[in-house]
Amino acid sequence: MVMLLSACGVDSGHFKISGRFLNMNQGEFYIYSPDGDIQGIDTIHVVGGRFTYEKPCERKAMLMLVFPNFSEQPIFSEPGKSIELNADASHMKEMTIKGTKDNELMTTFRRQTLDLSPPEIEKQAEEFIKKHPDSPVGTYLLRKYFIQKQPPAYDRAVTLTDYMLRKQPKNGALNGLRRRLTQLKNSMNGSLPHFSGPTIDGGTASERDLDNDVGVVCTWSTWSYESLEILRQVKRKARSSGGRLRVVAICVDASKKECMRIIERDTLNFPVIYDGKLLETDAMLSAGLSGVPDNIVVNKRRIVASGLSRNDLLDKIDQLLGNNKK
Repeated sequence: MVMLLSACGVDSGHFKISGRFLNMNQGEFYIYSPDGDIQGIDTIHVVGGRFTYEKPCERKAMLMLVFPNFSEQPIFSEPGKSIELNADASHMKEMTIKGTKDNELMTTFRRQTLDLSPPEIEKQAEEFIKKHPDSPVGTYLLRKYFIQKQPPAYDRAVTLTDYMLRKQPKNGALNGLRRRLTQLKNSMNGSLPHFSGPTIDGGTASERDLDNDVGVVCTWSTWSYESLEILRQVKRKARSSGGRLRVVAICVDASKKECMRIIERDTLNFPVIYDGKLLETDAMLSAGLSGVPDNIVVNKRRIVASGLSRNDLLDKIDQLLGNNKK
């Protein structure tokens, strides 16, 4: 299936995508913003093979397209801009996007790394960041290939963040990321730092709620399918652990109502911190968590792992609970 998105004019306060799907008459896909530029997740409907999506846009932001197979692709919005995207839905990594410099840079990077190994892609990502230190694409690559990898490459991430900050020293989000990286680096295999925050039911949660053998702190949002699946799986592990696994979840949704909907739907019975500050949630920053999804695993209040993928997280929990049985 081939997808074609074409761009047309848009006023200075909006960002627009319009287009059509070839060989697809009806359907839907989704769009959200890790930056909080979109509240929750929007559904883009395809009718008669065509669609239009337009959103208010006052600043540059990163958006994520989520396709029916749950693959995600970043795009970068700008006020008054529109983009043209061409893709084969069965080979999404080969998509091309035209219309803004950042989206064209992301397209070039994606195409140049299609057949490379993970270490080769990381090398290309590092070279990209050094060549384009003022591009938001660099921040995306930094998170994906150096922070969210397992194990995280915090030393390289700090070096590259400092490189970008020399070009854009007043970038608040990048300065916040730099502070979090310092916390993450210092806390590796150390004690869990103090954090606390209001829970959505009116209470307070902190690292003291993990005073048990095994604990997990995880971040989630309704716009991240992966974080929701991790949340459900961790809930199952906690319920079957006989009280030996403790969990504190941190919701970074823009909508308290949507957060409550998931808690009720999935009958979550562990503390969920919510303060409405999105990725600037106080407890998240204090704990040294850097995105969504993200997690920290502790054993007797000592950090034993962080930033794990869903499968690695579940394996680590099983390993720790199994060791505790001996």
